[in-house]
Amino acid sequence: MQQQYFYELADFAQGKLQANEIFTAYLAGEESDFCRLNGGKVRQAGSVHQDQLLLRLINGQRNAEGTVGLSGIKDEDQRRAADLLGILRAQIAELPDDPYLLYATDVCSSERRQPNQLQDAREVIQRIAARVQGQDMVGIYASGAVHRGFANSFGQRNWFETYSFNLDWSFYLRADKAVKTGYAGFAWNDDDFGRKVESAREQLAVLDKEPRTIKPGKYRVYLAPQALNEVADMLTWGGFSLKAHKTKQTPLIKMVEAGARLNPGVTLLENTAAGLSPDFNSSGFTKPGRVTLVEEGSYKDCLVSPRSAKEYAAKTNGASDQETPQSLELGAGTLPAADIARLVGDGVYLNNLWYLNFSDKPACRVTGMTRFASFWVEKGRITQPLNVMRFDESVLRMLGDKLVGLTAEREMILSADTYGQRSTNSVTLPGAVVEDFSFTL
Repeated sequence: MQQQYFYELADFAQGKLQANEIFTAYLAGEESDFCRLNGGKVRQAGSVHQDQLLLRLINGQRNAEGTVGLSGIKDEDQRRAADLLGILRAQIAELPDDPYLLYATDVCSSERRQPNQLQDAREVIQRIAARVQGQDMVGIYASGAVHRGFANSFGQRNWFETYSFNLDWSFYLRADKAVKTGYAGFAWNDDDFGRKVESAREQLAVLDKEPRTIKPGKYRVYLAPQALNEVADMLTWGGFSLKAHKTKQTPLIKMVEAGARLNPGVTLLENTAAGLSPDFNSSGFTKPGRVTLVEEGSYKDCLVSPRSAKEYAAKTNGASDQETPQSLELGAGTLPAADIARLVGDGVYLNNLWYLNFSDKPACRVTGMTRFASFWVEKGRITQPLNVMRFDESVLRMLGDKLVGLTAEREMILSADTYGQRSTNSVTLPGAVVEDFSFTL
């Protein structure tokens, strides 16, 4: 979908408005290549080109919205937009006023295009297949353009376009024994991917040894970026939401009301400027390049959606209705990733976690399971795989007084979610060494 085509469609929609009506239009589209691999070979490949138009019709404090797929054929798309406006107009007539309706009225147009550094998907797949030859590699590769657009009755026009790739993959040994990892970014680098492959191969060799079962208790652990991502994801369940704070449902309530602090080395940002998400939302509000959520261990700012801004007399910072981070970033530490096993000493190396949930939300306490390649570290060396364990630990401790340190190296992890369309969510995280980490069974 071209930028000008969307703007012309928005102009057409504006021409269909009746007295006192206002509209907003939000475009979500992609041009993506997908390839599914199994046994290190291509099993399924294809491309998706799609655009979804979200139209909202507003009359006073009443509003309704709906979504329609676009064909790229001008007459057909204009008809679809006109039909949707008619449906929304009929709905509004039956709806009450919305007390928390807020949309941008100050015109703040923008255009942001990230450079296309992607290589041809077929060439990349050939390189992947050559590099993983001899391994039972399972994964999915997705790459291409994602674009977002906004337009409204006041003449505001916004456009965002980005190009990225994401390879979500595993090396399987047998049954449920596997090393799961990923490689994502804006420009493919054979050397970077090769280092990940060799690391996975080394871990796969250890995984073939007799597994060890450790007793429940407290251990020093290393949380690799993929494992730390699962912990960070729990914080997005209301941790940074203004509404969750106001209704006291945030898992970070102790930081907000009881003075609890994380380690001074922990700074969390919503870094829109460095992520894949657009710098505007579907109501037309633009986002700052960065919002500091936690600064040197202290809670600082919330993500504020337009609805929460209206309800709590606050200023919106362009957050989504869910008020969750879309470009979360944790600042780097000083620990060299190459020395992690030595820093753990005798303890546990965790590549992945899963099935996380809150065991005590007001205490920000989470429980979950280890997954895939988890290892026992002895005298600074990875020696054996570990059988699956359950943990139960407070994030306030993990990233607080029990945090030994964060790695200097960080990894950008893109969401592998393709339900409906490719996600633009991302996180940038280091690894973390934590002491007295509690395993319960």
